[in-house]
Amino acid sequence: MIGEGGFGSVYRGVVKINNSNGGDDFDDDCGEKVDVAIKQLNRNGMQGHKEWITEVNFLGVVKHPNLVKLVGYCAEDDERGMQRLLVYELMRNKSLEDHLLARMPSPLSWKMRLQIAHDAACGLAYLHEEMDFQLIFRDFKTSNILLDENFTAKLSDFGLARQGPTEGLSHVSTSVVGTVGYAAPEYVQTGRLTAKSDVWSFGVVLYELITGRRSVDRNLPKSEQKLLEWVKPYVSGSKKFYLIMDPRLEGQYCIKSAQKLASLANKCLMKQPKSRPKMSEVVEILGQMIIDTSSLEPVEIDDSLKENEEPIAEPEPTKQSNSYRKKVLEFKDLVSLRSRSSGKLDWRNWTPVVRTW
Repeated sequence: MIGEGGFGSVYRGVVKINNSNGGDDFDDDCGEKVDVAIKQLNRNGMQGHKEWITEVNFLGVVKHPNLVKLVGYCAEDDERGMQRLLVYELMRNKSLEDHLLARMPSPLSWKMRLQIAHDAACGLAYLHEEMDFQLIFRDFKTSNILLDENFTAKLSDFGLARQGPTEGLSHVSTSVVGTVGYAAPEYVQTGRLTAKSDVWSFGVVLYELITGRRSVDRNLPKSEQKLLEWVKPYVSGSKKFYLIMDPRLEGQYCIKSAQKLASLANKCLMKQPKSRPKMSEVVEILGQMIIDTSSLEPVEIDDSLKENEEPIAEPEPTKQSNSYRKKVLEFKDLVSLRSRSSGKLDWRNWTPVVRTW
């Protein structure tokens, strides 16, 4: 078992994909072995069944390099109850939450954090703007951002996703679900859901990347338990900004880059939803930040430079940072910062994979 959630457990497994030319016979010597993650819902009762159906329906039609791939699914009823499985591609480097909460041996470098933010933004931009129907993720948080062997970030867990408002409507009215600390205030207060609700959640995650803290942490002193309230005095005064930086970075970051990321987070966290940027705009801003940061020369820094906000030396090369440099070179070759989708989906031809009658 590699994980456990509210509706069941997640296991690691291997499946063999048949590469034969349509024959019915399966040759054990043929096919490609693929490592997968298998989510098994609890057999007792129907808790999580609606979310299971939602994941199958949506992940069966969306396709993007920053969304976790659904390999297959299973629903079978027997004397032991209903067996419901979801089979995903295995994400070997676990979740962003695991890295930020020190569950992994080495911390993510600053450049890797920027790249992960950019990857996640590309995934949301695709859902919001690049399909023939809009999909609102509704549960964007660090535990739902998974990292593959190259530290490419992919969004996972579409159980709470909702189709966006149809033409002529400004929002979707729905019951309030999600995770405390990430849900947009207007959604919590009114139940009115828009794509800008995801943008708010993205702003919260940006501050988690900066600070290495949870959005809400009851184990901290009361004045520090809510992340967005705790950072306010420090982001307004630039000389104190370094005090909110993740200590696991050990000073290896560019302070100006971090301040720009905080500024972007603040835009995503604007009180009025219409004032928040679209995710395609966020993608472009983050893309430019990555290029600007990669071009900076490493600078050794001491404590006296913190208040002057000079760039801080980058860490020694690691497997993560080498992987990042390769991705930066690839990134500069992209014709467009925004377009990372594999083509639009035709909503008119879409039908649910699973029917519920």
